[in-house]
Amino acid sequence: MIQNRELGLDDYLAMSRRHWKLIVIPMLAVAVLGFGLSFFFPSKYTSQSLILVEEQKVPEGYVKPVITEDLTQRIATMQQQVLSLTRLQPLVERLGLTRGGKSVDEAADEIRQNVSVEPVVADISKVAPGSRRKPGQGGEVPGFYLNFTASNAREAQQVCNELTSMLLEENLKSREQAAQSTTDFLSKQLEDAKRTLDDQDAKMAVFKRQYMGQLPGDEDNNLKLLMALNSQLDANTQALNRAQQDKSYTESLLAQGISAWKSGQSTTNPQSLQQQLSVLQSQLLQLQSKYTDDHPDVIKAKTDVREAKKKLEEANAPITASDSEDKGKQSEPPEIRQLRLQVHQYENVIVQAGRDQKKLQQEIAVYQGRMALSPGVEEQYKQLTRDYDSALKFYQDLLGKKSESEMATDMERRQQGEQMRLLNPANLPASPSFPNRWLFAGGGLGVGLGLGLGLAFWFELRDTSIRNEQDVTAALELPVLISLPWLGESPESPSAPAEGPPLEEKVETEAVGSQG
Repeated sequence: MIQNRELGLDDYLAMSRRHWKLIVIPMLAVAVLGFGLSFFFPSKYTSQSLILVEEQKVPEGYVKPVITEDLTQRIATMQQQVLSLTRLQPLVERLGLTRGGKSVDEAADEIRQNVSVEPVVADISKVAPGSRRKPGQGGEVPGFYLNFTASNAREAQQVCNELTSMLLEENLKSREQAAQSTTDFLSKQLEDAKRTLDDQDAKMAVFKRQYMGQLPGDEDNNLKLLMALNSQLDANTQALNRAQQDKSYTESLLAQGISAWKSGQSTTNPQSLQQQLSVLQSQLLQLQSKYTDDHPDVIKAKTDVREAKKKLEEANAPITASDSEDKGKQSEPPEIRQLRLQVHQYENVIVQAGRDQKKLQQEIAVYQGRMALSPGVEEQYKQLTRDYDSALKFYQDLLGKKSESEMATDMERRQQGEQMRLLNPANLPASPSFPNRWLFAGGGLGVGLGLGLGLAFWFELRDTSIRNEQDVTAALELPVLISLPWLGESPESPSAPAEGPPLEEKVETEAVGSQG
């Protein structure tokens, strides 16, 4: 191949025609070799089952699911649980997978290596790079395939069926356990919240009993009662002052009446009565000397003499101290007794008014103390109220969540939540999944094609023949003045004559002759 010139499509096609055997023979040989090589690998059979993920039957607006984990993550978690040694050991022993001198651990490791889970993506846009599902959105994965590969088709089908059943059972068990665990946790939290709420309620009751009448809602009532008590105290004070004044005035009247009465009583002693009797008798004698006994003056004088004698006899009669006191009291005029009664009444009124005044002052002091303590009590009450409201709200929230969790748990027990249903059981593979002989042959075909192209290119690099005008121009670096077309058959055709130079040599001769 002449260097230092650009090659076009026609050049490459000409190279392919010249070296087609170097390309085709290695391509076919390597393809046959790859196809034959596939028979040296042991056959592997893959059994596949399809599990459908059904949505929750009860609308989420009525019952919220307790499991919000992403489906792919949950499947991966269940896969690890199912593939644990404790779960695989009964399967290995039941299917007899320990033949050939394998231990249980080796058989379990072989199962883990040959099992795979592939999600079925409903929306093709979700397969695009960078697309991710949000946690809890299981609708994007309507199902998944469970694949298991083994050296025997029947064994692959059996193990795939067993693993599928274990995965379905694990899903039911894990969902029910998760729902029940959530309910138990909320029940425990609800009991703690109930105790906290009861403690806050007890503290609130003790505080109300301790500060009864001093709570924030009682401030207006206390103010109104304080104003009413002050009004009552003013009225009581005025009544007390009036009673004291009336008592003083009545006592002065009583003192005057007693003084007048005592001055009148001083004339009733025996000496004065004897003198009065003598005067009356002398007046009677004088009237009798002038008038008859039927004269009114004589009758009046006789009456006065009798009364004077009677008073003299009473004054001369011996009396005891008690009799004299009773007699003195009885002998007091009604006006004096009435004044004494009024003074006694005023004294009672003053005593009662004093008691009422003292009681009102004590009550006023109590309400004034309540008003003074109201700001501090209000602050403590607000703190207790906030704590109580927080505890009550937390308790109510937990109560609602517990009810929802109980409904979700019952829904899982009734299998009305998200379920995994076996749509296609594990199939019995009719042909091995590995090795794919046609894939080996295709790979050999590609390798042989690359090898043939490489050989053809190598031979072309070693060939320095001049075949066309471009080769002449590139080799001699001289322009071609004239070129004669080949009038005979192409030297590359089967019917070309044996003698005579080829077309490329003719072109070269003409180019040299022109140069000469």
